[in-house]
Amino acid sequence: MTNVEDQGGRVRAGEELNVAGVDAWLKGHVPTLHGLPEITQFSGGASNWTYRLKYPNGDFILRRPPAGTKAKGAHDMGREYRVQKALKPVYPVVPTMIGLCEDEAVTGSEFYVMERIAGIIPRKNMPRGLGLDATTTRQLCTNVLDKLVELHQVDVKATGLDSLGKGHGYCQRQIEGWSARYTKAKTWNVPSYQYVMAWLKERTPQDVANVVIHNDWRFDNVILSEQDPTKVIGVLDWEMATLGDPLMDLGNALAYWIQADDNKLMMATRRQPTHLPGMLRREEVVDYYLDKSGYKVDRAGAWAFYEVYGLFRLAVIAQQIYYRYHHKQTRNPAFKNFWILVNYLDWRCKGLIKQARR
Repeated sequence: MTNVEDQGGRVRAGEELNVAGVDAWLKGHVPTLHGLPEITQFSGGASNWTYRLKYPNGDFILRRPPAGTKAKGAHDMGREYRVQKALKPVYPVVPTMIGLCEDEAVTGSEFYVMERIAGIIPRKNMPRGLGLDATTTRQLCTNVLDKLVELHQVDVKATGLDSLGKGHGYCQRQIEGWSARYTKAKTWNVPSYQYVMAWLKERTPQDVANVVIHNDWRFDNVILSEQDPTKVIGVLDWEMATLGDPLMDLGNALAYWIQADDNKLMMATRRQPTHLPGMLRREEVVDYYLDKSGYKVDRAGAWAFYEVYGLFRLAVIAQQIYYRYHHKQTRNPAFKNFWILVNYLDWRCKGLIKQARR
């Protein structure tokens, strides 16, 4: 089979690490390392910067925040590190943490290092050479959903993460918080979202549970085994993990779930291979999750709240990024047309609301 392992690429200009500083710090945690690391960087850039440090006798991942203006409370390396360290004993697909560096003198910011899990990361398209038929693809799809269900069933007390969230009222806090963030980040070329925000506020339910949620559950945040590409061996990117309502987590995940018969506008936003033959459709994902988890919600009516919330939250995230571009706080051309996505997501939210009223 063709090598389909996720490798990383050349470090982007302006995002280089202080190799000597990082090497000296890491060898203080892993004294058996020798030589200097070969450093590559993984794609992305809107969120935290992620690097691979490959030694002759060790393989690691380094995560650090991006340069420039950051939202308050975002890109907290210490929090992301501690969440994973606490989860690892009860949720084994979390990477093994090596250490947290809070001394910004080492490479210009705080960062943490973890062991690298070698495997396949399913991004927008599955890697070339990885031929999965529809049956195998369905098994991959349900295995990924099973890991989400498994996370939501973790015993919070066993992790010591009781103080990670604020307790009951998560749904209400999310609607209020994301509404305020959108209003603050609005630019002239995007909709007001007043109708969507009012609809969500009016229909905010009580929390169904208070569990560990990932808050960014996507296929490109999981690692698959090279020997069995349907098997999830790692879950990445715990930046937004917290204690909250599991159905809100599922709603967030569905915001990225583009299926084969979606229109061209939706297809243009696809960033994971959920369009492949064998993948569950969005309504099937909800049914599968509810059946496996045991949570109860009226699929025909009340579920619409969670799906609209997921799309609205995605719109706010996109708008916050676009706001930085619009006000020249970043010049990354990838963000130039995010305002179009924000308009499109408003249209999708309103379509779901209209459908829910039938």
